Order: sequence, then structure tokens, then C-alpha cells
Amino acid sequence: MKIGFPFFLSLVFLSAKIANAQSSSTLMGARAAGMGNASSTLSDEWSLYSNVGGLANVNKPNAAFAYEVQPALAGANRIAASVMTPAKFGTLSVGFFKFGDDLYSEQLASIGFGNRIGNTALGAKLNYVQYRAEGFGTSTALSVDFGGITALTKTISLGAYITNLTQTKLMGSNGQRLPTRMVAGLGFRPSENVFLATEIEKDLAYPATWRSGLEYAVYKKIFFRTGFNLNPNVFYFGIGGQKKNLKVDYALRLGQWLGAAHQASLVYAFTTTRKK
Repeated sequence: MKIGFPFFLSLVFLSAKIANAQSSSTLMGARAAGMGNASSTLSDEWSLYSNVGGLANVNKPNAAFAYEVQPALAGANRIAASVMTPAKFGTLSVGFFKFGDDLYSEQLASIGFGNRIGNTALGAKLNYVQYRAEGFGTSTALSVDFGGITALTKTISLGAYITNLTQTKLMGSNGQRLPTRMVAGLGFRPSENVFLATEIEKDLAYPATWRSGLEYAVYKKIFFRTGFNLNPNVFYFGIGGQKKNLKVDYALRLGQWLGAAHQASLVYAFTTTRKK
């Protein structure tokens, strides 16, 4: 069974005129960061924080941790952790994300599920969101994300996802909604060692952003990455390595306004023994 991607894409790109609350990006994982966060067609341990449909293509249980530091902006560090377990009926992942400090913070607890239907990997995620500002109290909300990745050929894939599909309002606010972001992208693998990705993100309250990235693998153990964003203009560089069940990645972001940011992530894949 195959799902028509044009239909899926049209579902993702429904839109409405709404008022949005500003929110930090939850795109995490130094692999994607090194590629300019062009992650809509990536299927890896960090799919819970980008295109949740990518969960369906991960076949090993794992634990992941990432931390980002932005020296030029105090209190703007980000941290994320998740665990993932594949099963016969699909792949389940739970995770936690935090941005900020004691003065202002955004926290996100998520549970996501992905499954394959023909050549398409689909996923959905439920988020519990909390915004806290000293002197202004706490606002919370529940939101739903949805996404998918379709393999058109062995070398070309399409990905699309939407965050806050439900267009949820924050409880304890003046009717502000969580941001709704729609992303669509293309992935191209011309060889086993090279992967190219590009995508467009549209926040309903802001102009579109274009992201592109490249990953080059040396013997499938060492990875070099680069990427860029337009609007805002940002450049990215990254490196990673894999040793048996452990993946270690680092990414550098050079922004137009806020300078450099550094992100490191670790992923450990658990060995499973299955009875024949």
C-alpha cells in the first residue's frame, strides 16, 4: 500500500490566520544542526524533535542527549534527552526539552509514535508545553505534531511535518496560541557517502526560512557536515563519529545576529537479543 504524497503534503500545509506566541526552536541533535537543521527527511534518533515520521525508520532502541550553548546570550542554552524503542507495531519515543534559565524557560515533554505504511513513514507526537517567566507565572498547553517521509526512489525522499497541528492556545495567557510551523523538504543521496537535504519552513506568524545541508561520510564512521539558512542568514559546520553502539556529534552555528552557538550530542544504541 502506498500513500499519495501530494495528498499528505496538502494536509500538512493547511493554514489559518492566528495569533502566535513566540517560542524557541526545538530542533535538536548535533547531526542535524551541522547540516543547518535541514532535518525533514532525516530518520534518526532525533526525529522526535523534528519530523516525527522519521521514528518509523529507526530499528534499534537507544538513548540520546544533546546540549547547546550560546555564549553571546546568557540564559539561552538548550538541552534535550530522549529514549526510543522499536516494536512490531511501530516505534515509540519519549523525550524532554528545555530552553532558558530561572528567569525565563520553556519546557516540553513529548511522546511520539511512528509506523511505516508502504513507502511512507508516518508519525504523530503529543506535547505537554510549559512557559515560565519570573513575575508573570506559568502558562501550559497540550499540542499535537504530525509528519511523514516518503521514499520516492532509493536516492530521493520527501519529508513534511507540522507542529501544533491543533493550533492550541496557552492556558494562563491572553489567548495566545503556540507557534504553528509547517516544513517540507527534499533529501537526495547520490552515493553511500553523500547526503544532501533542503527544506522550507513557514511559521504562520513569520516569513519563510530556507535551510540546506550536506553530510559526507568517511568509511561510515566519520562524518563531515555543513549547512546554511536564509532568513535569518546562518552558517553551520559539524563533525561526528561512530564507534560500535555510540555516536558522538558536534555542531557550530554562526549566526547573523547572535554570533556562535555550540551543540554536542550523544546517542547510545542498545544491543537486543531476539529469539528465533
